[in-house]
Amino acid sequence: MIRADANLIEAASRGDSGAVANLLVVCQPDLKRFARRTCSTTEDAEDAVQIALWQLYRKIGGLRTVATFATWMFRIVERECYRLYRGRSRTEDLDELAPQDMPSAPALPTDLRLDLVRAMERLSPPYREVLLLRDVHELTAPEVAAQLGLSLEAVKSRLHRARAQVREHLLASGYWMKDGALEPRALDGAK
Repeated sequence: MIRADANLIEAASRGDSGAVANLLVVCQPDLKRFARRTCSTTEDAEDAVQIALWQLYRKIGGLRTVATFATWMFRIVERECYRLYRGRSRTEDLDELAPQDMPSAPALPTDLRLDLVRAMERLSPPYREVLLLRDVHELTAPEVAAQLGLSLEAVKSRLHRARAQVREHLLASGYWMKDGALEPRALDGAK
């Protein structure tokens, strides 16, 4: 929540330079608090807040309603956090490794992959869609919400339910967590 007075926001959107300057000062602590929770590093949080404040300064005149101000500002910070996170190339670190030192993902057993696909196919379309966008296509929750026209809370709720249903299916198919890794049940031969 941004603790800015509606009159201040209206004055800033009408072009009052004093109101814009005051709004920049008033918004900064709330944006910093949000950015620290959203961004992966402190530096990214600071950068995201600066970009959001710059956007506020440049585009406050285009704001149509005071009610959308906080959402607009938080969305800018969120997008910047995500952009900064994605922009940090993780492949640069991998390029420095020798081929024998390269990390490799453990291969999933074919049965597990098939059961996972079956579990995802059994999901109702709203749950499946959110799960695929979030976990397969690796979109952020806000990006999924924007793409599907849902609230962030709805996306989180559907994702939680979808993951729970997939987990239940895998458990029923004979897989369970052992030392942090999914393994087929070997004792009774069930799949």
